Amino acid sequence: MSEQNTEEMPAKQQNDAVTALNLSAMDPMPADIDKYLSICDEKLGLVPNVLKAHTFDEDKFRAFSGLYNNLMLEESGLSKLEREMVAVVVSSVNRCFYCLVAHGQAVRELSGDPILGEMMVMNYRVAKLSKRHRVMLDYAAKLTEEPSKVTDEDRQGLRDVGFDDRGIWDLANVIGFFNMSNRVAIAVDMHPNDDYHGMNR
Repeated sequence: MSEQNTEEMPAKQQNDAVTALNLSAMDPMPADIDKYLSICDEKLGLVPNVLKAHTFDEDKFRAFSGLYNNLMLEESGLSKLEREMVAVVVSSVNRCFYCLVAHGQAVRELSGDPILGEMMVMNYRVAKLSKRHRVMLDYAAKLTEEPSKVTDEDRQGLRDVGFDDRGIWDLANVIGFFNMSNRVAIAVDMHPNDDYHGMNR
């Protein structure tokens, strides 16, 4: 019999640092931003690390959170689930770990389907999707991978499955936002909250 390996197993990785950059949070924190973070903690059970990452600068925080809230939470021809599905597909193309973890969890929660959430993260093409969702996500992938090849034929394809021009505008902006935020998250090695991994499984 071989000797038992007595080497200590590595401890579970903890994401204590939000990014690889040393940017300190504002002190004191503006009262309205502090309240905003408290509301997030109350509603979500955590403060997303992407918000923590922006707390070093008041203007940066307001710009990011304002645009995110407008695109992802305000009235739109896209449902909240559809917007999260788009976020995951864009992030899958870009291999953005932070956004795949965070928005994959949102898809699991909003759809009530953990398997769909995993499919979105791994390869949306294996999922059984409606024609609308297939065309929407194909458009998101193409605009992410080959933006110069998007043509009016692609926009017409969206119209054919029910998107009006405002819906196409909203879709394009969600795709554009996550291409931007993916690149920032990757560039600064933004770490997703550990809690996301076990939620809505």
